[in-house]
Amino acid sequence: MSDTRTLETDKSGGFVIEALGAAGHTLASRAIVPDDLEGLRETFRALIAAPGVDVVVATGGTGITQRDVTPEALAPLVTKAIPGFGELFRHLSYADIGAATIQSRAEAALCGGTLVFLLPGSTGAVKLALEKIVLPQLDSRTKPCNFADLLPRVRGTAPG
Repeated sequence: MSDTRTLETDKSGGFVIEALGAAGHTLASRAIVPDDLEGLRETFRALIAAPGVDVVVATGGTGITQRDVTPEALAPLVTKAIPGFGELFRHLSYADIGAATIQSRAEAALCGGTLVFLLPGSTGAVKLALEKIVLPQLDSRTKPCNFADLLPRVRGTAPG
């Protein structure tokens, strides 16, 4: 989510693609979307509705400046907030950036049957979020529980 990046200069998005691919996940879509509330919302709406899209990972637009509107764009589409993600992310990032972590509005939510993660634009923050939280939660081997095992129950498609 950026007015300043291109696919070639989007290092954070590139890291997301590489990390998810290395973990065995399949990329459905990648786009640079300007910091425009309605445009972001329509992008989220389309991704959430897309068949085969289980998870959306967005980078950028989670700060506190006037242009940072990613959480506001997602808000009307949220079925269930996952506040523990943002809390844990800020706790972990405190070790790297100190009190500046309070400026992050990184969050996660369930939107219908799709998980959505809103990450900062910083490559370091994206790496932290993916390696410490997102990838382990998308791995069915993570115990005692993980999002990978919960998604079928969330969607009502679990057997039995």
